Amino acid sequence: MNVNRVLLAGRLTRNPDLKRPDNVALATFGIAVNRRYTTKEGEKREDVTFIDCEAWGRTAETIHQYVKKGDPLFVEGRLRFSQWDQDGQRRSRLTVTIERFEFVGEREKARA
Repeated sequence: MNVNRVLLAGRLTRNPDLKRPDNVALATFGIAVNRRYTTKEGEKREDVTFIDCEAWGRTAETIHQYVKKGDPLFVEGRLRFSQWDQDGQRRSRLTVTIERFEFVGEREKARA
């Protein structure tokens, strides 16, 4: 069995960039996800993970229109692995391709 499902809740690290390759909307942006924990010694710490995301079609247009840097967002999607050569070196990247999303936090309060 194979499962490729990602659920993330975090804040945008940059405004969504909207492009239209082959006449289909593509929004790219980053999400920061924080993890707070306490060490054995009782010290409080926080780790931040930065994740590249992409959305296509109407999802891309909606995210580009209503979300900006710093806004909270819940996304659901799948991981996509890319590889390429740059300056003689092999590069790679994991990206989350968004299939569903929800506005959360302050955005939900503003809508009520």
